[in-house]
Amino acid sequence: MKEYNDYSLLNHNTFGMDVKAKRYVEYDSEEELKTLIPTLESEVLHMGGGSNLLFKGDFAGTVLHSAIRGIEIVEEKGDEVLVRVGAGEVWDDFVAWAVAQGLGGVENLSLIPGEVGASAVQNIGAYGVEAKDVIALVEAVELQNGQKRVFGTLECDYAYRQSIFKKQLKGKYAITYVTYRLQKTPQLKLEYGNIKAVLGEKKDLTIADVRQAIIDIRNAKLPDPKVQGNAGSFFMNPVVSREKFLSIQKDYPNMPFYEVEGGVKIPAGWMIDQCGWKGKSLGRAGVHDKQALVLVNLGGATSDEIITLCETVCKDVYEKFGIEIHPEVNLI
Repeated sequence: MKEYNDYSLLNHNTFGMDVKAKRYVEYDSEEELKTLIPTLESEVLHMGGGSNLLFKGDFAGTVLHSAIRGIEIVEEKGDEVLVRVGAGEVWDDFVAWAVAQGLGGVENLSLIPGEVGASAVQNIGAYGVEAKDVIALVEAVELQNGQKRVFGTLECDYAYRQSIFKKQLKGKYAITYVTYRLQKTPQLKLEYGNIKAVLGEKKDLTIADVRQAIIDIRNAKLPDPKVQGNAGSFFMNPVVSREKFLSIQKDYPNMPFYEVEGGVKIPAGWMIDQCGWKGKSLGRAGVHDKQALVLVNLGGATSDEIITLCETVCKDVYEKFGIEIHPEVNLI
């Protein structure tokens, strides 16, 4: 276990906010976590890789971080393989492991930043796949009494970038392990975005091919947080009614869209681009010049500057399209 007071979080958030935590504790096991619980203050933040949050200032309580590692095959049944993964594993390391084992299901989620525990909280997703599609079980410890609980997928109440851990149980549990359901005979999903264009005419595609294509796509359009502070996709893609979609489509016949449960998903990045924001900035906060869904720290930006840019972009999108867009990033 590692514990620090007045600890800088500069290297623990990808936006590069130079803030401090009153107390920072990293634990290596469920047992260590349970011993910590009686010492926790009322204000607790459980962090992963810090890739989906924006600190508005110093954190006056305790920041917890899981260093629980390990990837283990726990069951094989027919084509299905259940894999239990420690919450502190880097997400993309797990994806790389799965692809190396020839196990399909998570290859489309390649290169998403963050750690395994966050995948179950955020219901991370990309290129037509969401974490909920492969999650079988979520193990967690209640931060009030140290009791362990195992959640089935339905209990997690997953929706687009949502889970019970972001709503009713927000801040009440620390996820320790996630079990994923992978396939020995992968079913490739190539319909989303420009995956097919990158893969070209290649035959006999493998999950390794898909993973590499997605890595290439992401590297080409997303900024490296080590070079330019960002939290990846800052906004969620809105889902609108079919009536609303058809109304907008009359004015924008080439508008990209995706049919989803409950309506039609319109890419927020496309709408932001249509508002003229791609590559533009307000002060030291900007909209990325290759992917308008991403807000970036141009150097020394404060959280207030990033939030002001966010609010301005949201306002412009609403005025132009009559659609509200909302941050995917958590404001702390």
